Amino acid sequence: MRRLPSLNGLRAFEAAGRHGRMSLAAEELNVTHSAVSRQVQQLEDVLGVPLFEGPKNAIRLTEAGRALLPGLTAGFDQLQVAVARVATRRSSLIDLACSGTLAMRWLIPRLHIFKEQHPEIEVRLTACDHDDEFARIDFDLALRVGAGPWPSGLVTRTLFAERTGPVLSPAIARLIPQDIAGLPILHTRTRPHAWAQWAAASGERNPASELEDTAAAAVYQRFYYLLEATTAGLGVAIGPWPLVAGDIAAGRLVAPFGFCPSGNDYIALWRPRQTAALTLLLDWLFEEAERFERTSPPPFT
Repeated sequence: MRRLPSLNGLRAFEAAGRHGRMSLAAEELNVTHSAVSRQVQQLEDVLGVPLFEGPKNAIRLTEAGRALLPGLTAGFDQLQVAVARVATRRSSLIDLACSGTLAMRWLIPRLHIFKEQHPEIEVRLTACDHDDEFARIDFDLALRVGAGPWPSGLVTRTLFAERTGPVLSPAIARLIPQDIAGLPILHTRTRPHAWAQWAAASGERNPASELEDTAAAAVYQRFYYLLEATTAGLGVAIGPWPLVAGDIAAGRLVAPFGFCPSGNDYIALWRPRQTAALTLLLDWLFEEAERFERTSPPPFT
């Protein structure tokens, strides 16, 4: 167990000894001249030796003061380096809260690009899919989907509008090329009205309307499970374009009706005062969103 005098006293003496004047030490430490003088006096009382001598306007280090000062200066220099190292690391750490499916299907496949450009910045992802999950955690940046309203006190900016449509495996699409009504209809608990909303927006018949209370309508707990089941050929589901674009490009899914606006947006939210690292991430994120919209336009109905 270390037995040291008051840190304030040590800091006051070190600053005064380094500058040679109490007033300059007070200015550096952002305290009054009398506070520095009092802290030095208390340190002298604890040590049992005087550290300064001479008149108050022309103080000189005593022999004890000259012996103590170099070690304290070196020690405070090491403390400053250690604190700066941690502070720099924290300022380059970004806590990003995001829907698990959006993270896996859209963000993570692109995040390596940002990491290659800025290897000094660490992006720490946390999966959140519900309002209460976002409310419980402290994040620097959140990516959410919905129509709002969004929490007050945050800056919000749209990444892109959401478009949705029925998607299914090409293996079962070949079996029933024109009519998906005969296929198992897949749902997710996170979007229970997805089929009805798509039918209302597209003007198409809702094949799920007569199956919602039957065993033919399979319900999945997470959206990611729903898309995995769809890719595996277990049925047809409503898929948002940003979450299925990669599967469609790779031929794992097809979208026979195309996609139409759902009324939701993908939104970035962050606090008004942002770090330099967050600014770099936001710039990259919006550039990537614009590139995604420009180079991979979904078919509209």
